[in-house]
Amino acid sequence: MTSLPWARLARRTHFSCGHRYYSPQMSEEENRKTFGLCYSEHGHGHNYVLEAYLLGPIDPVTGMVINLMQVDEILKKVTSELDHRHLNFDVPAFAEQVPTTENIARYCYGRVLEELNQLQSPVQLSSVRLYENEDLWVDYGQL
Repeated sequence: MTSLPWARLARRTHFSCGHRYYSPQMSEEENRKTFGLCYSEHGHGHNYVLEAYLLGPIDPVTGMVINLMQVDEILKKVTSELDHRHLNFDVPAFAEQVPTTENIARYCYGRVLEELNQLQSPVQLSSVRLYENEDLWVDYGQL
């Protein structure tokens, strides 16, 4: 960080996808017992809310930490990889990894970080928050 005043900015977006809780390292019985209804071979879906939290100096000319158009572009790119997909089948990262809310949040954090780093900006990704529904969410990152 620089000596300029800094702020933490949050931006929210939405996406929908399906998934199945299934671990290839476990037997069918262990999967069924561990994941219950989330183990269904047909999967189930959610309307997710993803929030990205960014830290950075406030630019003295623009008055912004980062241009929201850039943030929106990053979030759109990341969520388009997940939106209206079945994570287990359509997203290679989840072929062998259980697409839990925790793992989806970790995936989103990593992808947002990759995209943000390409901007070569002083802005840092603090964390992401992924809501599976109104009473379940995961925070992932530098907490």
